[in-house]
Amino acid sequence: MVERSSGRDNAVLIGLDFGGGGYVESLEELGQLVASAGIRARAVVRGRRDRPDPAHFAGSGKVEEIKRTLLEQGASLAIFNHDLSPAQERNLEKALGCPVVDRTRLILNIFAQRAKSHEGKVQVELAQLEHAATRLVRGWTHLERQRGGKGFLGGMGETQLEVDRRLIAKRVKLLKDKLGKLGRRRQVQRRARERGRAFTVSLVGYTNAGKSTLFNTLTHAGAIAEDRLFATLDTTTRRLYLPEAGNVAISDTVGFIRDLPHTLVAAFRATLDEAIHADLLVHVADAASDAREAQIVEVDKVLAEIGASAVPRLLVLNKIDRNGLEPGVDRGEYDRILRVRLSAKTGSGVDGLRRALIEAAASRTSPAGPPNSMDVQRQAAEA
Repeated sequence: MVERSSGRDNAVLIGLDFGGGGYVESLEELGQLVASAGIRARAVVRGRRDRPDPAHFAGSGKVEEIKRTLLEQGASLAIFNHDLSPAQERNLEKALGCPVVDRTRLILNIFAQRAKSHEGKVQVELAQLEHAATRLVRGWTHLERQRGGKGFLGGMGETQLEVDRRLIAKRVKLLKDKLGKLGRRRQVQRRARERGRAFTVSLVGYTNAGKSTLFNTLTHAGAIAEDRLFATLDTTTRRLYLPEAGNVAISDTVGFIRDLPHTLVAAFRATLDEAIHADLLVHVADAASDAREAQIVEVDKVLAEIGASAVPRLLVLNKIDRNGLEPGVDRGEYDRILRVRLSAKTGSGVDGLRRALIEAAASRTSPAGPPNSMDVQRQAAEA
């Protein structure tokens, strides 16, 4: 399991280019993740390879370069912008003489720092334990068998590794039971909203795209909204009254990121159920980001993974105050609003989103029903 950063850690970042594109954006994102974890990045080691080295992920020459950089920069931590196998992590720690953290462990660490609600803490702990269970072989020096019984009658008992695995399995089962109960509570709340016929909307999108700022602008909820990755993890739901539509239940969900650990997706499935059962997904994208299209694709991947592909979707291009786009809406077939351009920070264009929500709520009760999400994506791309 990853300990929380003290904020005084100095790290060297390592990013290897295996081809396939997105290398520069991914490495920049690693820097943002490291800053969000309270770690100071002292240097970045780059390299190119055809494929990862089975033993050390990087080649022997690159490992020596990383070790030299660690010493020169006075850094005590090596952070890889990749997922490492338990053996690679173990071998790297021996070769470098310092802790090694891969991308998944870094994200888990950030989630552990940010979770505030009881459910969020349970979800993060579950993800950490499931990740740690695959790495119990790493670094153990106390694998001698523990004797059972007393004196000479004591036989050979369990290894420490077996004890740890059993304890983790027991804790994982307990946490899954807790999440099951919390999930059932959410279902009750959802059914209550359905009985009240409230139109439900979930804000989804890449982390730091401005979902929480937009949520606050719409509902005045006062949710945490900071310019950093994963500023908030806990789903918050508020009611918004819209003329011609009545009460609308809007939920702000956790942000997504490329290569989001599968253990986190699974652990947060109960929270993300808000997206699965929503009447409309408002996909908030950062209009000022050079990686906007790639980020939209990553969000679509996670939505497909949790079973939300078929939910009607509205694309919102946020932060237009940073790139000069004009506020407004783009309509497609049947005059439906497919895309909204706005700035949640300044409020420019937010009225267009309110109009889109009113029209979407009205379409739920119309004979034609809400638009198919795949049709919406196709038409928005064409627009």
